[in-house]
Order: sequence, then structure tokens, then C-alpha cells
Amino acid sequence: MKARVAICQYDIAWRDVDANLARLDDMLAGVEADLVVLPEMFQTGWTVDADDLAETMSGRSIDAMRRWAARADAAVAGSIAVRDEGGVLRNRMLLVEPSGRVTGYDKRHLFAPGGEAALFSTGDERVVVEWRGVRYMLLVCYDLRFPVWSRNRGDYDVAVYSALWPAARRRAWATLLAARAIENQCYTIGVNRTGDEPTLSYAGDSRVVDFRGDVMIDAASAEGVFTTMIDTGATEAFKRKFPAWSDADLFEITK
Repeated sequence: MKARVAICQYDIAWRDVDANLARLDDMLAGVEADLVVLPEMFQTGWTVDADDLAETMSGRSIDAMRRWAARADAAVAGSIAVRDEGGVLRNRMLLVEPSGRVTGYDKRHLFAPGGEAALFSTGDERVVVEWRGVRYMLLVCYDLRFPVWSRNRGDYDVAVYSALWPAARRRAWATLLAARAIENQCYTIGVNRTGDEPTLSYAGDSRVVDFRGDVMIDAASAEGVFTTMIDTGATEAFKRKFPAWSDADLFEITK
């Protein structure tokens, strides 16, 4: 199965939801893709003081995602701060389909050194979404450092990381995206931001990596929407030729 994927990299206006939604409305106009991926906290930037910015599942950011998905006839994915039905704060990655259907994944690995774990509650469920015949595993930023959680159990074709990854650790970002692609024999998408916040700077480096670890897109520090075609048939052919997956260790994840 082939699918066109688009990654959207830009300088997020810190804590300015109106400005970011308007910016994305312009950036995504005319995009042609099956899946569009946005950075982590795409409408606010990195903030652990998110109590006043957290939205419900009927909030304006999800409304905007529905609008973009319907307009482009594409699924749109990215993370925002959400207050769930019980009032608990989550860093939730959303995949919104043109029909309006929303699938959510709550970030498993919260970045304790940056204060995230003190505000948000962790998720404990892996989420894989099948969209137009391709299976996407939803992941957020710091999850990239934990290969057990990201392990392909034969249940997904593409690992999708929505991230805010600081420039100071850009070498780790590039290395880990390639590692996750190689060890899981799958396409790996990582979408980051550019620009500065009060205490952090971002280099961008959003990319799509194939099942061999070859980089298909490297956005470097440019702002824009970048597209490429993935082919799960090519992945399966490669796995038949080099079936490393069949020697993988069995394990169980505990909550």
C-alpha cells in the first residue's frame, strides 16, 4: 500500500493559540497527502504551565484539525494539551480523519527533567491507527528514547513521532529516529519545530526515514510542508529478504 505523507515544520508562536492555528490554516492550504503530521503542542509550543491552555476534546484546536483534514481529504496528526473527561491533564497526540473521527494517544514517557511529569498524567496504552490501508503507531517526543515502547510487534507499518526536540540534543534526535526505523524495519516519521522559546531553541530536523534507515526527507531548519511517498509493499519485500524481525525477543510491558 502506498501513501503520501506530509510533515509540517514551522516556528511555533509560544502560547499563542490564535496565531498558530491561523499560521497552520495558511500552511496547510492546498496540501496533497494521505497523512499530515504536526509537531508536539503545535498550537502552544512547549509549556508545562498548560493548565490555562488545555482543551477538551471539543476544543477549538481539534475543530481546526477537523477542518484541515476535511479540506485536504487527509488525516491530520499532532499533539496538544488536553483535559480529559475526568479533568486530568494529558499530552495527547491526535489523529483526525476527514470524516471527523478522532483517535487519541496519551504520551507514555513524560519528560520529568523539564517538569512535564509534574503536571501531566502518563498514558499506558499503545495506539495504532489504520488509515487507508497503512497502520500508524502514534508516539510523542520523549517516547523516542524508549525502544521497548516503540517496538514493532508486527502491528504497525509507520512509527509517527510528534515532537518538540531542543537543538541541544539534535544529534540524539537524528540517531534515534534512524535506530527506531532500522530495529523495527519500518518507516519512521519525526516532526519537530524551528525557532526559539523563552528557555529553549529548536533546530527543526524533521524527517522521514525508511525501513533501511535511509533519510527520505530532511527538512533541516526550513519552515514548510514537505511530502514523500511511502510504500508498505517495499517494506514487506525487504523484511522477507532480511527477516531480522523473526529473531526479535519476546517481552511484556507492565504499567
